[in-house]
Formats: sequence, structure tokens, C-alpha cells
Amino acid sequence: MNADSIEHNDKSTEESAHHDDEMGESVQEHIEGDAHTEQEVHGEEHHEHTLYAETLFNVGSFNVTNSLLTSWLAVFLIIILSLVIRAKNSRLPSAFQSFIETIIEGALNMMDLVTDDRDKSKKVFPIVFSIFIFVLVNNWLGLLPGLGSITYNGTALLRGGTADLNTSLALGLFSVISANIFGIIVVGGWKYFNKFVNIKALLEIPGKIKKDPTIVLVNPINFFVGLIEIISEFAKVASLSFRLFGNVFAGEVLIASISAMMAYGVPLPFMFLEIIVGIIQALIFSILTLVYYTIASTEHEH
Repeated sequence: MNADSIEHNDKSTEESAHHDDEMGESVQEHIEGDAHTEQEVHGEEHHEHTLYAETLFNVGSFNVTNSLLTSWLAVFLIIILSLVIRAKNSRLPSAFQSFIETIIEGALNMMDLVTDDRDKSKKVFPIVFSIFIFVLVNNWLGLLPGLGSITYNGTALLRGGTADLNTSLALGLFSVISANIFGIIVVGGWKYFNKFVNIKALLEIPGKIKKDPTIVLVNPINFFVGLIEIISEFAKVASLSFRLFGNVFAGEVLIASISAMMAYGVPLPFMFLEIIVGIIQALIFSILTLVYYTIASTEHEH
């Protein structure tokens, strides 16, 4: 009897201890839940700045992210601006029209420094200048105060389009692919193909070997240089996209970090700095695109 009583008391003690542990865990969870709820009520929960764009909603199997929504907003603003400029166009230019014409003329003069040909500058101007405006507007939209604080289902509604690698990668692909298409149109398909796979250099060896024996060494080198050009095209895409994405994303993170420490006054100098950085990055991206167009449209002699 005594042994049974002792065993029964031990079991009761273990059950009581287990019950107390469960009660303690429940109370702790309840306290943490109340604290989390209180933070949400008082607006103390902050949205983290993620490296990737976040999905807002789906249209079928298509994900609409906050960066994509900002890019759509940028396109909408550019369309509105172009319609306003067109409506203000007249034979007797106003101050606004004179300002726009000055910008366009300055852009063409800057492009002439790269192309050294006004006709070529006029041909590529619509694409290059459109890329500049699109990148610039996207860079600046990401700096609007309160942009990250507007949320939809717990996700930031808008995020700088160029702060998403998908956007900058798409722009890089467009720039490089369109430059190659432009080169094929201007130079010709066969000549442009030999820029990368220089079959012509190999075919010239038998006919010129008697006059110039060094062609046996030079032309095979030219052939392999052309293969390296293929790799450089992929490098151009990576260079354009990662440079733009890295600079814009780093600027947004910097401003978010400074704003978290001191919300008033202190972030202003950094925001003005990022405005300048936005202009520089848009200018670099568009000028590099122009350089690729110029190189692609130039005939290469071997």
C-alpha cells in the first residue's frame, strides 16, 4: 500500500508539473500575441526592405509585384507628360516648349559626341532618350516620402521599379538585343554575323597565305576574338542590370535606415544625394546603350 501510494503521488506530481508547464506556455503565447497586436494598433510594426519585389496580387498565373506597379505608374506619367508636351506644341513656342526643345537639342549634341554622326543620333534618339526618361522616373519614384509606408495586405504597395533586379535585367536585355538588331539592319546580316563567328577570316587564309604568311597566325586569332565577343554581349547585360539595381537599391536601403533612426531632417541631405544619383544612373545607362548601338552599327575590318 505504501509503495502504491508513493507511486500514485509521484504520478500526480508529474502531471501537476506538466500541467503547470502547459499553462506557462499558454500564458507566454497570450502575452506575445497581445504585444504583437498592440504594436499593430499603435503602428509600431515596420515593413522590412526586402531584396526582392513582393507580390501584391495575381492575375491568373501572373504575379503583380510592387515594383511592377511602380513601373506601370512611371509609364503612365511619361505618357501624360508626352501628351502635355504635344498639346503645348505650337509654331510660336512658349517658355515650356522652349525648355523642352533645349533639353532635346542638348541630348542630341551629347549623343553626337558618341556617334559622331547627327543622322545616326536621330535614328537612335527615340530609344535611348526613352530609356533615360523611364529609368529616371523610376529612380525618383522610389524616393517619394511615405512610399514604403503605404501597404496592401501587409505588403508595400509601391517600390522603386529599378530597385528590382527583374526590371533592370529586362532593361539590360532590351538594350543589348535591340543594339544587335540595329547593327544587323545597318551593317548587314552576313557582316554582323562574322563579327562573332568570323568564318570570313578562316576562308581568306588559303588565298592570301602566299602573299602574307603571317595570316596563318593572325586570322585564327581574329576568329577566336569573335567568339569572345559573344561572351562580352552577355557581360554587357550583367553590367547594365547589376550596376543600376545595386546603386538604386543601396540608396533606398540607406534612406530607409537613416529614416528609421531619425525620421525628421536628417534624411533630407541623403534624399537630395539620391536624386543626383538617380540622374547619374539614368544617364550612365542610356549612354552605355548609345555606345552599344554605335559599336554595333560600325563595320569591323579584320
